[in-house]
Amino acid sequence: MRKAAGDMPPISADRRHRLADLILADSQRAGLGPGSRLPTERQLALEMGATRSSVRHALAVLQAEGRISREVGRGTFLRDAPPRLPGGGIDGAGLASATAGGSLVPPDGAGGFAPADVMTIRRLLEPLAMPLVVAWATAADFKEMDRCLVGGDQAGSYDEFETWDLALHRSIMAASHSPLLAQLYAVIETARHGHFWGDLKRRSASRERREMYQADHAELVSALRARDTERAEQAMRTHLARVDSHLFGESR
Repeated sequence: MRKAAGDMPPISADRRHRLADLILADSQRAGLGPGSRLPTERQLALEMGATRSSVRHALAVLQAEGRISREVGRGTFLRDAPPRLPGGGIDGAGLASATAGGSLVPPDGAGGFAPADVMTIRRLLEPLAMPLVVAWATAADFKEMDRCLVGGDQAGSYDEFETWDLALHRSIMAASHSPLLAQLYAVIETARHGHFWGDLKRRSASRERREMYQADHAELVSALRARDTERAEQAMRTHLARVDSHLFGESR
């Protein structure tokens, strides 16, 4: 017997991003450009051989990446492709170049990164990147951070919130305007797509914790906008310590 939609297992981040890439590739083959309207979720599901739920999650990824805009009552429209992280961002061939031919990616893919290792590296790297963001972030960078904050506020599910959470951290690191740092962070993004990370994060998720993370995010962006390096570093440390505590409890 076929499972009801509510009984379907969670869609992994890796699958969401692969489907998102397929939707973009098909739109390009169809000659659609910026401003063009995409087919409906139902049509895309039929064309892709996917469920509407999967398509909805993939569109959320594209919206978080700034690739599409979704307008109530009008539809979903392609946007000008935003600049991706140097090295190609989080997917595809660009990641291979960012990881020196794949040497930084474990043999079994993104899922091979241990969540504890991911958090350790995040806590080492992200706070120390804040001085660069304070020094180099532009008005356009802050506009993108604000867009991601709004997306997180409006997220209706864990998966949507996680997509916007990832997009916000990506936008902050991109605001450093350091190609090397962006390439390093692309590997961390890939690790966050792994099933080990996703399963652990999902088990620790709750509405209360999402609200805490959003408050952390708002404080971080506020500190960056104020060009307050010390406050921004502390805000990032506080946020990542909270995530670490929720993921691992007192075990670390």
